[in-house]
Amino acid sequence: MHIFRLLKILSVALRFGLDEFLLGHERVHALRVMVSALLFWRDLSAPRAARLRQALETLGPIFVKFGQVLSTRRDLIPPDIAEELAKLQDQVPPFPGAEVERMLAVVYGKPVSRVFARFDVEPIASASVAQVHIAALPDGTEVAVKVLRPGIAAVIAKDVGLLDAGAMLLELLWSDGKRLRPREVVAEFARHLEDELDLMREAANANQLRRNFLNSPLLAVPEVHWDYCSTSVMVMQRMHGTPVSAVADLRAQGVDIPKLARAGVEIFFTQVFRDGFFHADMHPGNILVAPDGQYIALDFGIMGTLTDVDKHYLARNFIAFFRRDYRRVAEVHVESGWAPPGTRIEDFESAIRAVCEPIFDKPLREISFGKVLLRLFQTSRRFNIEIQPQLVLLQKTLLNIEGLGRDLDPDLDLWTTAKPYLERWMSEQVGWRGLVRRLGEELPFWGEMLPQLPRLVQQYLVRDRETALRAHLDALLAQQRRNTRLLTAAVALLAALLALQLLP
Repeated sequence: MHIFRLLKILSVALRFGLDEFLLGHERVHALRVMVSALLFWRDLSAPRAARLRQALETLGPIFVKFGQVLSTRRDLIPPDIAEELAKLQDQVPPFPGAEVERMLAVVYGKPVSRVFARFDVEPIASASVAQVHIAALPDGTEVAVKVLRPGIAAVIAKDVGLLDAGAMLLELLWSDGKRLRPREVVAEFARHLEDELDLMREAANANQLRRNFLNSPLLAVPEVHWDYCSTSVMVMQRMHGTPVSAVADLRAQGVDIPKLARAGVEIFFTQVFRDGFFHADMHPGNILVAPDGQYIALDFGIMGTLTDVDKHYLARNFIAFFRRDYRRVAEVHVESGWAPPGTRIEDFESAIRAVCEPIFDKPLREISFGKVLLRLFQTSRRFNIEIQPQLVLLQKTLLNIEGLGRDLDPDLDLWTTAKPYLERWMSEQVGWRGLVRRLGEELPFWGEMLPQLPRLVQQYLVRDRETALRAHLDALLAQQRRNTRLLTAAVALLAALLALQLLP
C-alpha cells in the first residue's frame, strides 16, 4: 500500500512542477529540460509558491502541517513561499456543508436544526484535519463547532506508514541514523497526530490549558461545552479577536506590540516550566489577540508534556546558556544523559561557545534560530549526542515562537525577556522557596502517615521477628536434613561391611 502512496506523492509533485525546486541548480539544468519536455502538458503558469501550496493541500494533512511550519520560518525560505504557505494555516479548502450536516446528524442522532438554534453551513476556518463552523446553542450562547474531515484517519495512517518506512531506511543507510532515532521521532509525531484525531482528547487538552491560565491576563482559552462533544465533534466558546499575524490591525487598535511579543515569550516559558504542559502548534492561524492585548489560544490537538526531570535539566540548560556559562551547558548535557558519559567537557564547551557566542547582544531580527539549531545539530553529531524524542515538540514550538516574535517585534531581546523568568522559576524549584513548596506538598502525606507510625513500627518488628524465627527454623531443618543424609550413609556403610563379614 505504501508504494501506491509514494507513487501518488511523486505524481502530485510532478503535476505541480515541484521538480523546479529540486532541479533548479545549473548542474542539473539538462535534466530539468528533459523533465519539462517529457511533461510538456503541465500548466505551470501559476507562481511556484502557489503550486507548492496546492501540492501540499492535495497530498493531505501531514504535508499541510509541514507547510504550516515552513510558513513561520521567513528567515529560512523566500518571502513569496512564506506568504503563500501562510494560507495553509486556516485557508485549506473546506469539505461541503451538506456533508457536515450529515455527519452531525449521525453524531447527535437528530437533525442539526434540532441541536443548535443556528448553524452556519459555511465554515469560518478550514484546516488540514478539521474545519470550524459558527453556531448558537438553544439558549443563544454563540459557539464554535469543530468537525473532523471525513476519512482523514486513513490518509494520515498511510502517510505515517511512509514516514516510518523512510525513518527505517534512514537508520539503515545513514551513519547518523541510529543516533538521531528517527523512528522514535516519527512514533512521537504519530502519537500526537492520533491524539489530534480524537476531539474528546482535544477538548480535554483545552480544558486543562484553560484551568492552568484561569484568570490570567496573558492567555484566554475557550470554554468547552462537553454535552455537545464527541470524538469527531468539539463544541467550544466562540472567541473574538484579531489574528496575531495582522500586526497593522493590532497597532490600529492600540495594542502595545513590543509588550505583546514579551507576553508571548512569558506564556511559552510558563507553559513549559511551570506546568510541563504546552501548546505545541502555535502557528499564527491558531492565535488571536483580544483588544486589551490578551492572547487567545485555539486548536488544542497537539499538546506537549514534560516530566519534572526534563523541566529541571531544560531550565538548567537555558539559564547556563543565558549566562553564557557554556561549561555548565556541557556538564548539564552529560548529567542529564543526553551526552555520552565519556564526553570531554572542555571540547564540548568550546564547540557550544563557537555556536552560541555570535548570537548574543543581537536583536531577534539578526538571529536565525533555524541556522543556530543547524550548527548545534552539527555539534551534536560530532559529540555523538542522541536526539531526545520527548523534546522534538518543544523544539518545534520554540521555532514557532521565534517566528511569531520576529513578526511582532524584530527588536525583541529574547534573552533579557526570558532570563529573569527562568531564574525565578529555578529559585522556586531549587532555593528555599522550592523547599517550602515541597514541604507544603508533602505535609498532607505526613499528616496521614504520622498517626500510623506506631502500628507500622509494630508490624515491622513482628514481621522482623517472624522473619528471624523462620530463618532459624529453616536453618534447623536444613541441618536435620544433612544429619539424616549422613546417618543414612553410615547405616548403609555398616550394612555393607556386615554383609562382607558374613560372606564365606
